Amino acid sequence: MNIITSLNKAFDSRVRLGIMSMLMVNESVDFATIKKELDLTDGNLSTHLLALEKEKYIGVKKQFINKKPNTSYTVTKSGEKAFKAHITALEEIIKKSFE
Repeated sequence: MNIITSLNKAFDSRVRLGIMSMLMVNESVDFATIKKELDLTDGNLSTHLLALEKEKYIGVKKQFINKKPNTSYTVTKSGEKAFKAHITALEEIIKKSFE
């Protein structure tokens, strides 16, 4: 089996890789924080979040904080499992390239 096929296409984008990395180490992260940390436009970030949400890799929570809308994101169990498998595949590719 070709190790490249173990990579998950949902995480091919550097933006989605960044989003998932942030969510894996934080309980939740809000839209504004992700936008700022990854230096993205609203539209670009929304597109990538929607793609991850469609795969059921992230959960979305909409609420109001001090009468202002706030949208935050969390990684789902299936997202965590898929992302860990993707990272493992990347590590295997790197390891094999040094053999």
